Amino acid sequence: MPAILGVVATVELLALNLPGTGLALAIDWIACALLVLRRRFPFAACTLAGLVLITPVVGSVDDAAAPILILALATFTVARRLRGLRALAPLALFLVPLFWGYLRLDRPLDVSDLVFVSAVVLPPYAFGLLMRTLDDRNARLAEQAELLIRHQEMVRREAIAAERARIARELHDVIAHSVSAMVVQAAAARDLVRRDADGAEAAIDEVTTAGREALGETGRLLRLIRDTDDELGLAPELGLDHLPDLVDRFRRNGLRVDLTVEGQLDTLPSGIDISAYRIVQEALTNALRYATDRVASVRVTRSATALLIGIENRASGRSDGGGGLGLLGIAERIAVFDGRLTHGLTDDGRFVLTASLPLVPDAR
Repeated sequence: MPAILGVVATVELLALNLPGTGLALAIDWIACALLVLRRRFPFAACTLAGLVLITPVVGSVDDAAAPILILALATFTVARRLRGLRALAPLALFLVPLFWGYLRLDRPLDVSDLVFVSAVVLPPYAFGLLMRTLDDRNARLAEQAELLIRHQEMVRREAIAAERARIARELHDVIAHSVSAMVVQAAAARDLVRRDADGAEAAIDEVTTAGREALGETGRLLRLIRDTDDELGLAPELGLDHLPDLVDRFRRNGLRVDLTVEGQLDTLPSGIDISAYRIVQEALTNALRYATDRVASVRVTRSATALLIGIENRASGRSDGGGGLGLLGIAERIAVFDGRLTHGLTDDGRFVLTASLPLVPDAR
C-alpha cells in the first residue's frame, strides 16, 4: 500500500509540474518508506510519517492531494494498532500543525477550513477505530470458539472414559459367564468320560465353544483397554431377546415403532447380541428426540454370515444434541466386531441407519 501511494503521489506531482516538485517527491517517498514499518512500529512510523507530510512544502505544491491519502493511511494505522493515549497523541500531533498552518494563511479562517482539516484526519481515524473494534470482536469470537471446542472435547473424553469403564465391567461379566460354563461342562465331562463317552464328548464340545467365545470377548476387552478413543456400550444382562420390551418402552414414551425380526436371534454370541441391542437402543433414542412424525421402523435380520440392523425415521434436520456421541458410540461398537455402518439423510427427508455385524460360522 505505501508503494502504491508513492507512485500515485509521483504521477500527480509530475502531472502538475509545479515549483518544488523535487522536494515534495522526497517528502512523500520518505513518508511512504516510514509507513512500510507501520505494522512493526506503528507509533513511531506513523507519527514520523505524518509529521513529515505536514512539513510546509516550497511553492504551490501544497495543492497536491496525494499527501492526504498518505496521511490518511498513517492515521488509520494509528487508530487500528494503538490504544488509549498512545493513539490520541499522534492524532493531536497531526491536527495542531494543520490548524496552525491554516491560521497563518493570509485570509480569514472560516468553518469550511475547520471542516477540511478535520476531514483529512478524523474519518480515517474513526475507520481505524471501527476496524480495531471488529478485530477485537473477531478475536473474542475465535477464543470463545476454541474454548467451546475444548469443552466439547473434554465432555466427549469424559463420556468415553465413563463408557469404557462400564464396558470393561460388562465384558468381565460376559467372560466370567463363559468361563463358569466351561468349568461346569469340564466337570461334567470328567464324570461322564468313563460311563458315557458320547455325553463326555458333547460336554467337551460345549467347553470348546465357550472357550472360543471367551477368547473372542477377551480380545475385544483388550482392544478396548488399549484404545483410548473407544466408546462402546455393552450390557450382559440385555440382548435382542429384550428387544420387544425396549420397543414397548419407546412406544410408551410416544414413539411409534414398527419392529421386524427375521432369523434366529437366541443363539447369537454374547458380545454381538449385546451390541445389537445397544445399537437399536441408541438409534431409537435419537428417533424419539428428532423424528418429526414420531414414527420409526426397526428391522433386525440374521443371515448365515451377518446380523443386519436397519433403522429409519423422518428427520427434522436438527443436529444431534449430544455432539454426535450417539452415532460415534454406535460406530465404535460396530468397529469392535469389524462390522459396517452407514447412516445419513435420504432425498425424501428420512434418516436411515444400517449396521452389519459379521458372524463367524462356529459362533452360531
